[in-house]
Amino acid sequence: MLEVQGLSKRYRGIPAIENISFCVRPGEIVGYLGPNGSGKSTTVKIITGLLGADAGHVLFEGRNIREDLPAFRAASGYVPEEAHVYTHLSGLEYLQLIGRLRQMPEALISMKAQRMLELFGLQSWRHSPISSYSKGMKQRVLISAALMHDPKLLIFDEPLSGLDVVTARLFKDLLQELAAQGKAILYISHVLEVVELVCDRVIVIAGGKILADAPPSELKRLMEHSSLEAVFAQLVQQGDTRPIARDLVQTMGAIHV
Repeated sequence: MLEVQGLSKRYRGIPAIENISFCVRPGEIVGYLGPNGSGKSTTVKIITGLLGADAGHVLFEGRNIREDLPAFRAASGYVPEEAHVYTHLSGLEYLQLIGRLRQMPEALISMKAQRMLELFGLQSWRHSPISSYSKGMKQRVLISAALMHDPKLLIFDEPLSGLDVVTARLFKDLLQELAAQGKAILYISHVLEVVELVCDRVIVIAGGKILADAPPSELKRLMEHSSLEAVFAQLVQQGDTRPIARDLVQTMGAIHV
């Protein structure tokens, strides 16, 4: 369904990503992992049409998304890492706005918006301005907005940010339900335990290049590690962080130079 073909992007001559290629099929949850500065955000911005690539293409159902971005966006849902919302609107008004932008019928917008807010525990806050919401509440509104129009493709960028334990568990169950409905899901996260639990495949990127693309179990077997965290640390050549932690604590306690 989603095909990323040879994407490359440079900023002031410095490569952010180089020859990135992968696919996400219907019913598949694909994790996209990498340290800060690895090229994840650049990849996501190109896939969502927010940024142009220097080379390569993004195909959706066999068609270059640049040929008709509105049609692609109508078939996809995106939860960004940062919760940029119109804070003067209430949660209900924001979902109504999203539904109208998606050209959904008014009766359907009303039903879905009310039901989404109820299911995410925001019914009592539906008329309150989003400026009064916590970070986790804003995140629940963003997730609801991405689901409103029943998209075929969903892109979640750090979706658990700010969510409480109960809502995070609900979201993990939601991912699996969406995949069972045939949705293609690209899941960007630093929470490796969740990625290991829910993802069918994991793509690891570092230095703008893909280092691995395999099911979590296969990665652990090939790297001979018991956890995805250990695999990730080895792939991105992360050193032992304990000495750094000790140095930080020692620096905190310093009373003179």
